[in-house]
Amino acid sequence: MPDIIQLLPDNIANQIAAGEVIQRPASAVKELLENAVDAGATEIKLFINDAGKSLIQVIDNGKGMSDTDARMAFERHATSKISNIEDLFRIKTMGFRGEALASIAAVAQVALKTKRAEDETGTFIEIENSKVLRQEPIASANGTSIAMKNVFFNVPARRNFLKSNAAEMRHIVDEFIRVAMAFPEVLFSLTSNGQQVFYLERGSLKQRIVQLLGANYNARLVTVQEKTDYLNIYGFIGKPETAKKTRGDQYFFVNNRFIKSGYLNHAVSGAYHDLLAPDSFATYVLFIDLDPAQIDINVHPTKQEIKFEDEKIVYAFVQAAIKHALAQFSITPTLEFDLDPTIQQLDAVNKPFTTDKQQAATASDIFKNFTQKHQAHFTEADKKNAFQHWRNPAENKADEERQFSSLLDQVRKEENTDTLHFAPAGTSSPVLPDSPLLQLHSSFIVATLRNGFMVIYQQHAHERILYEQFIAATEGKPMATQRSLFPVTLQFTPQDAVLLQELLPDLQLLGFLIESFGANSFVIQGTPADVLQGNEKAAIENLLEQFKHYSSDVKFSSREKVIRSLVMQQSIKAGQRLTEKEMKILVSNLFECRQPNATASGHPTYAVFENDYLFKLFGK
Repeated sequence: MPDIIQLLPDNIANQIAAGEVIQRPASAVKELLENAVDAGATEIKLFINDAGKSLIQVIDNGKGMSDTDARMAFERHATSKISNIEDLFRIKTMGFRGEALASIAAVAQVALKTKRAEDETGTFIEIENSKVLRQEPIASANGTSIAMKNVFFNVPARRNFLKSNAAEMRHIVDEFIRVAMAFPEVLFSLTSNGQQVFYLERGSLKQRIVQLLGANYNARLVTVQEKTDYLNIYGFIGKPETAKKTRGDQYFFVNNRFIKSGYLNHAVSGAYHDLLAPDSFATYVLFIDLDPAQIDINVHPTKQEIKFEDEKIVYAFVQAAIKHALAQFSITPTLEFDLDPTIQQLDAVNKPFTTDKQQAATASDIFKNFTQKHQAHFTEADKKNAFQHWRNPAENKADEERQFSSLLDQVRKEENTDTLHFAPAGTSSPVLPDSPLLQLHSSFIVATLRNGFMVIYQQHAHERILYEQFIAATEGKPMATQRSLFPVTLQFTPQDAVLLQELLPDLQLLGFLIESFGANSFVIQGTPADVLQGNEKAAIENLLEQFKHYSSDVKFSSREKVIRSLVMQQSIKAGQRLTEKEMKILVSNLFECRQPNATASGHPTYAVFENDYLFKLFGK
């Protein structure tokens, strides 16, 4: 038998390695930007065409390379940052594995121009499929320009798996933001298809955060600054009002390298304990500086996951630093003992307390309640009616309970069956047509049945109704749209603008008339009929936040995520008072649904209580 094991050709080996390093155009953007930072550049320009599929170009004014270094940079495992094994534990630069350029050259057509300040001419290299096609001296500016064209041109299967341009552009923007956030002293720009998306001047960290996340953060950031012998923590956290339903604006950097760490996210959440709603996430941009020997950054090809030598210490320091910042800037709840100066101007303070006023005060019921024993809860019978106009919440509850009792009496008169259950799906409305509807605790609707009664959770019921309406809209039954008398122009952050551009076709099917209007701007020409005029901006922003919440769920298509986001945003919420007419419409629409007994997420919309079950509760 002949030998069957053989060495792979270099170009195939590089393509296999590229599968780890270059997963999509955004991966190449990350590697090229980090190389530019490592080159000491103070200006870095990124140019994108077709979401990186046809062109990714990074131009920097860094130190450049010699002709020999330029050629060697495309060899596998070629790096200027590691010469012995000890160097692995002292890494402070971004790129060090020596695989980025080799992987890029394996899956794209690459053109490199580079020049050092001390050289008279620069070097031009053209590479395709890991093969050098041309290398020659050229006139060039100091620094490096590297263009990556036609990504995955020689791996068509990988190219076919790329998402839409809007989706791929979102990933590119994410990587750009992560690098630009970490180096505010560097000027960054991003141009897509000839249109400038970002132009970030050099400045402070806070200025860079505001440039990237939006001007509304300018007055809502709290400084974090803690120095210890083991590590330093600095950066900014958002005040509680900046919290969002998604983790979008959360950035951790270790030695200026962006990382993902659920463990440290938990530390931040713990520091905000009782300050945020359970389903909200704080905004933060935090940097941790510590000895490189205390971490291992070579545990993942993208270098976004690292290992700490002692995670518990880092966790404790992060949580303590945030708690200290929140307390120092009076974010945590406190008691205010300072006297309001305006109180001194009140008549009760300025005017003398005469004898007549003293006698009138001591004769009042309020004075007696505070000075005599056993008077705290005493109210005279003839004075009780004086408080009738004060609508006590307890009385509201008592009224509801009386109505509920009368409803139970009516139920007992109906025929008997058995037990509590959920009614089968797809049935016609079991609610008696002329029976009254009762709303309990502004959240539940109680309806009479022939053999019992039904409790409907209004939010879940409306979610099911909206979900089926939106599904019908995408299948050809158009949604009602109200056109704006005065179209509204909205400005979004670049990352939200890219996301909204991706969602426009699906939103149009669901009743939104939105048109792109230049850089990060959109004109709202019309909205679904149930979106209040003047509330368009909040509706779109809430939709985007909800969509991001679903974005990590791979089992949903983009359209399904949009539909579920709109359902969550537009549904009637628990605690909302409904009129009798609104309750009847809601119940009627629910039982016109194909599957009325559960939401799209599987939560029940109603429960049925039958007579025998109720009588058994009372021993009957």
